Amino acid sequence: MTHLHTTPEADTRNLTPRSASTPQPPTPPPCAPAHVRPAALRRHLDSRLAGAARAWLDQALDEAAAHPGTHGPISVWELRLAEAGRRCGAEHADAARVLILCAARADTLALTRVYQQGTAAERRAVLYALPHLVPGPDALPLVEDALRTNDTRLVAAAVGPYAARHLDPHQWRHAVLKCLFTGVPVDAVAGLGHRAHADAELARMLGDHAAERTAAGRPVPEDLHRVLTLTDPTATPPAPATAPGPRGTDGEES
Repeated sequence: MTHLHTTPEADTRNLTPRSASTPQPPTPPPCAPAHVRPAALRRHLDSRLAGAARAWLDQALDEAAAHPGTHGPISVWELRLAEAGRRCGAEHADAARVLILCAARADTLALTRVYQQGTAAERRAVLYALPHLVPGPDALPLVEDALRTNDTRLVAAAVGPYAARHLDPHQWRHAVLKCLFTGVPVDAVAGLGHRAHADAELARMLGDHAAERTAAGRPVPEDLHRVLTLTDPTATPPAPATAPGPRGTDGEES
């Protein structure tokens, strides 16, 4: 994980929350691949893909289900991951790749191989697929690697439900600050309202970051104020969001 510099002298007295209303957790966009069950993703794509793209996806999923796991230097389903953007279009490629990974029942080793050898788009799909495929913290090194990059799309994918479930408090706070540093909207951070509630250390770190930006003559991002509001211990914490868990081979929860 990237360790961000903080200064203990900073305080948040000048960063009081801007609204007294109960903070609401961010809502993921419709059919965000990490937040939506594979069966719902499939229905979403079936309703939007043209005939040729839908037929290609059907075949790719059948191949992955028939030959799951890894086979030799590269599996057929891994080749299909590379084709997804061209076949399904950029708008639907993330969802298609996640479905292929789920159909292939990719384990942590297979996901790691795809992440290490794949393009940025394929790495992003691996991160989106983690909450569907990996029940424990074994894939955290992939999240940590993504958070070390300055690729904002990878960072946004890394702070999804899997990170919310498995990053320890220290790692998670630095992930939130990474979003603020790189301009990734905090709406991307799964479980933000629940995990930030009454987190005094996160509030201190936000104050330090705001003080550094102010001293450098840079504006404090609005998202920082949003997160600071969520750390207020007197606010009513939002209920934890229901994140998808690992699926069975039919795309439903195991």
